[in-house]
Formats: sequence, structure tokens, C-alpha cells
Amino acid sequence: MANPSVEVLYNQIFINNNFVNSVSGKTFPTINPANKNKIIDVAEADKDDVDLAVNAAKTAFKPDSEWRKMDASARGKLMYKLSELMDKHKIHLANLESLDNGKPFSDSLLDIDMAISTLQYYAGFADKIHGKTIPADGPYFAFTKHQPVGVVGQIIPWNYPILMLAWKWGPALATGCTIVLKPAEQTPLTALHVAALSKEAGFPDGVINIVPGYGPTAGQAIASHHNINKVAFTGSTEVGKLIMEEAAKSNLKRVSLELGGKSPLVIFDDFDVDEAAKIAHDAVFANMGQNCCAGSRTFVQEGIYEQFVEKAAYLASQKKVGDQFDVDTQVGPLISEEQYNKVLSMIESGKIEGAKVEAGGSKVGDTGYFVYPTVFSNVTDNMKIAREEIFGPVQQIIKFKTLDEVIKRANDTKYGLAAGVLTNNLDIAMEYIDNVNAGSVWVNCYDAVNVQCPFGGFKQSGQGRELGEEGLKEYLELKSVTIRKNYNF
Repeated sequence: MANPSVEVLYNQIFINNNFVNSVSGKTFPTINPANKNKIIDVAEADKDDVDLAVNAAKTAFKPDSEWRKMDASARGKLMYKLSELMDKHKIHLANLESLDNGKPFSDSLLDIDMAISTLQYYAGFADKIHGKTIPADGPYFAFTKHQPVGVVGQIIPWNYPILMLAWKWGPALATGCTIVLKPAEQTPLTALHVAALSKEAGFPDGVINIVPGYGPTAGQAIASHHNINKVAFTGSTEVGKLIMEEAAKSNLKRVSLELGGKSPLVIFDDFDVDEAAKIAHDAVFANMGQNCCAGSRTFVQEGIYEQFVEKAAYLASQKKVGDQFDVDTQVGPLISEEQYNKVLSMIESGKIEGAKVEAGGSKVGDTGYFVYPTVFSNVTDNMKIAREEIFGPVQQIIKFKTLDEVIKRANDTKYGLAAGVLTNNLDIAMEYIDNVNAGSVWVNCYDAVNVQCPFGGFKQSGQGRELGEEGLKEYLELKSVTIRKNYNF
């Protein structure tokens, strides 16, 4: 099933249901992070290509277009057909994802299953978006009507390429919007392949457009475009701020942002230590730590701290690091040289500032961008590794005494994406839930992301929500309609 020699069928820009070269003729390489070898050159979109894609999406959104006149239930059926095609091509897509991203093949299969489920979930919503009647004062009949926001720009990251595509496409298509999506330049291949499947499914021309390229060119063109009505972005807080600025300066387009995190997982001494170590381990090391809601600050109550550290170090040391297509691999490479160097520099800063390396702490050879799963103990709140997002396989274990103390420390961050608590005391869990500043709180589990549950952050972890019914609201305008009664029409 796993095939590192998988054929790349699509490497051009996708506009108006056609694959085309970039206007400039430029391309960029996409790299296999396991060996640093080029996979293929991909057409590089910039402002001119974004303009073409936006024009196609704008045409597809005209009131008399096939897409706008389509029954809502028919939209849902198209989405479901796309999900079925993705399932049919799942092995090929998983191979592309692992080749381009570096994640183990089994992880890619899981991501694609979740992407399929996301599209199917939102397909069911397509004909269930409706307003309400309002008992307005006076001789009036009043109601609300939801309508799609229009042309939407979507910019997705490299850590979950196909899953983030589904998170963005699901609510946008269900509500009847048209799309211009920029995949991360590191991982464009699965987005382009799914674009081809969308054409096969029967989506009308211009509804879905893919513009692979770089953030400062293609991404900036999307954020600042006057004919894009909303932009959705998942990525770093720093880039999210730039997107908000461009959106405000252009046409005040709507913005939804899912940004960085430095999420706390708080473990109390009444919880089973072995189970706690396993939950905390998965919270940090899933997807090589390249996870926005990773529970990277592991707060452990002092009574079990030493025991927990020993178990955490053992779990990390047992993980198999290697090629993403090896069936035994649990940890693949980091995505790029830039991310690899950043993670290694953060590990060095932890050593310099006095944290103790309990496992890992170094790179793995020189063939690819591999880093050993690393565990630090004796971490204090002021250390760089405890304050800045690492986005790599690095766990920081921090000691605490009381509930009140740890809530204050957990909230002492600019981020607020997620949080977790492990305890057998319901009162403690509820106090934590009520007071921690995070968009998702997991109790006695971690990273339990479900398509039915809204996901998003507090503070500088973003604004707006994805997934669940709440995710639809980001793609809808609300219109209030008032009709005078007893009027002779």
C-alpha cells in the first residue's frame, strides 16, 4: 500500500476546472523532507494567477450561474460524491501526502479518513441552512435569510494538508460560496489532486480554484484582493496579523483565523500516572509535534512529578524515528530545513537555560529533517521553550502545587487555542474548565478533535470557529427581511 514512488499526476495551477501553467511561467520545487530530494516542480502562482482564479470564482458566483441556481440538496450530493472519490483514491492520496509532508503513511490514511468525514458532515448541512421568522412589532412579517458570503480565499498550512483543505472546503461549499485556495508551498500535491477529483465529481467551472505559491506573493494577493469577500487562514500568529492588516486595508473582508498555541495539559496526582504519561505523550508528539494545539506545556503536580518524568522519558525514547513509508516508523521528518533548524535551536535554548534533557535532544543523522523526540524536565515558566511555540517533537514538563496556581500559570501566555486536564475530581475539572482561557478544553483525554465540535482559539490563537455548525457561520451573511402586511402587491 505504501509507495514512495507514487506518481504525481497534477502539478499545475487549477483555475476554472482546468490545470494551467502560471502566467509568469515560474515553478517551485516541492521536497521530500525524509531525504531532501525534489519530488517535482509545481507551477508558482502570484498576483496575476490569483486575479484569474478570483475572476473565475466571481463568475461562478453570479446570480444566474449554474452553482447559484443549483438546489441546496444538489450541492450536498456533489460534496458527497467528492468524498466518495477521495475514498476511492485514498491510497494514492495517502502516498502523496506522506511523500510531500513526511508524516508516516498510516497517519496520512487517518487524515484522509477524517477529511472524508468532514466533507460528508457538511454535505448533510447544505439543505439545512435556514433563517427564522420574527414576531416584529407593528403590521409586519419579518424573517431572516442566510446567504453565502461569496468568493472566499483560503490559505492552509503544511502540517495537515488534506485535512485542512476539508476543514475549509466543507462549510464554504455547503453554504454555496466559491473558493480560491492556496495550499502551503511545502505541500501542494494533495490539494491539486483533490481539485482534479472535484472536477470529476461535477463541480461547475470556477467553484473551486487552487493557486499553489508563496505567502508573500500568492497569499498576500488573496488577503488584499478587493473581489474576495472573506479570507480563512490557518497558520502562525505573525502571518495571521498580516492577513488581518491586508484585509482591513483592502475591502474590509471578513477574516477567520486559526493560529498558534502553547497549550497547557495539567495533570493532577489523583490520576493514574501510566495513563497520564501516555495521554501527555500523544498530546505532544502526534504529527512530529507539528500540531497547533499540541499539549506542549505539561504541568504535573509535585506528588507524582518524578515518577511522571521517568515514564515520559521512556515513552519518548521508545519511538521509532525513520522514513515515512517504513511500516514501523512512528516519527517521520520535520517538514523543512527551516522548521528543522528552528526546532534544534529551541532545544539548544532549553539546554542553555537550565532545563534537563531526559530523552532525545538532538538531530537524527544528516539524510533528512529528523529530530529525536525530546523530553525536558525542570522547566520553568520563564524559559523560552515554555513560552514560545516550538512546533516540533519537544515536551516540556513543569511542576506545580495547587489548582489556583496552575490555572494562573496555564493562562500566562499570549495563546489560547486548547487546554487539557487529567483528574478524577469533577470539582477540579469544572474549576479548570471555567477558568482556563482556551477554545477547546479536553478532560481526561487530549486532542479529541471531532468534526461536530467547533474548534478555534482565544487571544492570539485566532478568531472565529471551524467545524461543527458554528463553522458555517463564517461563510454566511445574515439578511433581515421585513414585509408590511395587508399591502396590495
